Amino acid sequence: MTRELRVVPLRGIPELEDGDDLGALLVDAAARAGGLEHADVLVVAQKAVSKVEGRVVQLAGIEPSSRARELAGDTDPRRLEVILREAREVLRVRPPLVIAETRHGFVCASAGVDASNAKGPDTLVLLPVDPDASAAALRDAVRQRCGVEIGVIVSDSFGRAWRRGTTDVALGVAGTAAIVDLAGQLDSAGYELHATEIAVADEIAGAAQLVMGKTDGIPAAIVRGLQLGGDGLGSELVMPRERDLFR
Repeated sequence: MTRELRVVPLRGIPELEDGDDLGALLVDAAARAGGLEHADVLVVAQKAVSKVEGRVVQLAGIEPSSRARELAGDTDPRRLEVILREAREVLRVRPPLVIAETRHGFVCASAGVDASNAKGPDTLVLLPVDPDASAAALRDAVRQRCGVEIGVIVSDSFGRAWRRGTTDVALGVAGTAAIVDLAGQLDSAGYELHATEIAVADEIAGAAQLVMGKTDGIPAAIVRGLQLGGDGLGSELVMPRERDLFR
């Protein structure tokens, strides 16, 4: 792993629609920024992936359940209904805030359902059905068009149990490590590490978010200078239920 990185925002990607060729749009945007290189990691915002995969819901067609009305408080119960449908389990509630486990195993606010950067009012964007598969498909698309071997991370903003604020994390990973396990290695003082795992894909996602922003309309970035290798998955970053001290 290098100690010097470059993070390049990919500008000029238009508003995305269901069925758009996201791989081609990312390659074109990368070309305008100087092109992709071997071992680059391409970080793509989850909403960009969800939009082209049709993971968008219009509230006009949603009939809220009694549970959704109960949780909504003074907010739109249709939104809570969508959240409940996306949740595998509701873990904590402070109406209208819902912390839920998604079908992927992610524990997050609103089961990942979000109205920010959605196209138009009364529109919600859902998480991809399989973020790892989405990352792999984008990696394959880039390889076919450019002939370069890169890593791809599908990222999203998550809160954290012990910290204020959000940071981007990796939902889907392909072509790069997701976790670096340092167990058995010695630190600078000669101490052997026993249980140190670095969520390196999350760190890459967080670095990319610094140039992508939340309101700038930049849905992707290149992180260059890493020499990670590996072929991890975003699913590796999910905390196993038996180790989750918050349950």
